[in-house]
Amino acid sequence: MIDSHCHLAGEEFASDLPGVVERARAAGLTAALVIVGAQDEGECARAETVTTIWPDARLAIGIHPHAAGPFAADPAGAGRLVEERLDTCAGARALGEIGLDYHYDFAPRDAQQAVFLAQIGVARRRGLPVVIHTREADADTFRLLDEGRAGERGGVFHCFTGDRAMARRALDAGFHLSLSGIVTFPRATELHEVARMVPLDRLLIETDSPFLAPVPHRGTRNEPARLVHVAEAIAALRATTPQAVADATCETFTRLFCP
Repeated sequence: MIDSHCHLAGEEFASDLPGVVERARAAGLTAALVIVGAQDEGECARAETVTTIWPDARLAIGIHPHAAGPFAADPAGAGRLVEERLDTCAGARALGEIGLDYHYDFAPRDAQQAVFLAQIGVARRRGLPVVIHTREADADTFRLLDEGRAGERGGVFHCFTGDRAMARRALDAGFHLSLSGIVTFPRATELHEVARMVPLDRLLIETDSPFLAPVPHRGTRNEPARLVHVAEAIAALRATTPQAVADATCETFTRLFCP
């Protein structure tokens, strides 16, 4: 299995990272995509530690919409900073996570949009896929992806929580969908329908560690080893085996992030 989205370079894992990686390997994980905030010096430094401990881990570098505010007057500066990090962080394979978040509005929406578009431009220039964060901003997210021609390189809607209609729109635009521990929640019925309809070759699985711990670990710090619960839940919904889900999503991850 491969965890397509986790935050192992975050402070939450600084004290026991070797043990987290050891547990992930013991659970059958072979790799992970680690999300790194380009504006976060500490996280960028810890990313090197992650790839030293886990050489098969890959990195996604980007400026989250929550962090877009300081670049409001110079969104191109966000793109330049990301490009600098891409040049210095070994193992970078994607731009992310980037996008829009209108739920919290921690940054002005116009700043979020401008920074998102600037980073899509970097992804196209560098030939890298994008890891998309969208929350209560679907219309603007799709508009900017289209405006920036992000579909030319593709990418993934991470921690997808939309309905079947949104899933179809994302798939038709050329993107993949990644499902997290939310798919294990009994009341996530719309997401269960999405899990059944997504083609296996367009599906990824993730933990979003340290967030969104799956059943039966809700309320605790999440970690990549718990990806097994996501695979099991999807397999049950699709009437297949966890191994089939693991194999297919590994192939998809390799095709998208390790060409």
